[in-house]
Amino acid sequence: MNITKGDVQELRRRLKKTECTFGRMCGCYVNSGKQVVLKFGEQFSELEEDEFYKYLEIAKKTLSGTLGGNLLELEFARGEQADECRSFLLTLKGSKLANDDLLDRLYEQVIEQYAYPGNYLILVYHDVYDVPARATSGEAQEESEEIYEYILCAVCPVELSKPALGYREEENRIGARVRDWVVGLPDLGFVYPAFSGRGSDVNAVLYYVKTGRGSHPELIESVLGCVSQRTATEEKKAFQSVVKSAFGEDEEQAEAAFFRIQKTISGMVAEQEADDSLPPVSLTAETVADLAAEAEVPEPVREQIGKAFAQTFGDVPPVANNVLDSRLVEENTQRMHTAALEQRVADLQHRLAEQSERLAGDEVPWEESAGIVLRVPEERAERVHTGVVEGQKCLLIPIEEGESASINGVDQTL
Repeated sequence: MNITKGDVQELRRRLKKTECTFGRMCGCYVNSGKQVVLKFGEQFSELEEDEFYKYLEIAKKTLSGTLGGNLLELEFARGEQADECRSFLLTLKGSKLANDDLLDRLYEQVIEQYAYPGNYLILVYHDVYDVPARATSGEAQEESEEIYEYILCAVCPVELSKPALGYREEENRIGARVRDWVVGLPDLGFVYPAFSGRGSDVNAVLYYVKTGRGSHPELIESVLGCVSQRTATEEKKAFQSVVKSAFGEDEEQAEAAFFRIQKTISGMVAEQEADDSLPPVSLTAETVADLAAEAEVPEPVREQIGKAFAQTFGDVPPVANNVLDSRLVEENTQRMHTAALEQRVADLQHRLAEQSERLAGDEVPWEESAGIVLRVPEERAERVHTGVVEGQKCLLIPIEEGESASINGVDQTL
């Protein structure tokens, strides 16, 4: 991966009123039947203020997330089709979005490949960024080091607002509010060329997917001509399927083994995150085999996991961070901790109940006692004897100097 977190943040920081340099912005509104409803083009600086900020928010969202998670660095595939896609994107960028035929071609490709059941809006922005040079101290200088020209595309769902009551000013009453079609934040988008090493990389695309959504490989391959990648969410689901499917119908054993594997991965990730110099941990077939063995997975199941892992991930091993289900580890660890505490409480209650029964069996209630009950250490019992004092028969207990006595819990002064 060549794109860094700093590259993404540098682009994103510019997307505000005082620093944004977007030139032209174009859009295409598509309904659920894949029919074009509206196409438009605007100079970004001439937008009304409210619209300016809303469109800026959409562009900014397309540069948000985690690299390798929902922000993917895509490479172009090999072959004539991929070369044609790259050439088209470069031509579209060079047109500064002033060529309607090129824009129509992009819209048509997205509409053909994007599998979405509802209405959506395709937005395309053009920008030119004078990349300032960096001083040796790391601070930006005024002189431009490079001109970075790029296009940013965002595909946003357009949904009907929820029914609600509202104030009808013209009628001065509360009534059903008119439902509107509202443009949401993007489900996916891309930046081309990628901004890498504070410069333009025409051999890569920065691709955005909303967290939790699929990556739409058909769009990546056919529209962008790139090699498709899984998002972190997709890799997590794929890894879970690889492990659990190997156990067949034994769901309980599969859940237990998967949790043990996840707990080990959690430790690996924590160790890597504690040291910034360590690279992300890649889960190779060998690593997964070791994880399964440590989780005490039976040999036949381990072999099945190895085969399924190789088929699913091939030569591109996922990083540990992407397959780690932190919530599962946290919840199961807490559940195990709670269960251990409950067991300890139950054990203590059982021991207390046994002790109470034993004491109850030894005691003789005072009101039912026919005599005096005396408890002394065994070594003292031999020294206790009876005698007559002033004509009264007594129980005599020798007491050494410094010793004390208690009768019915009341200390006695000797």
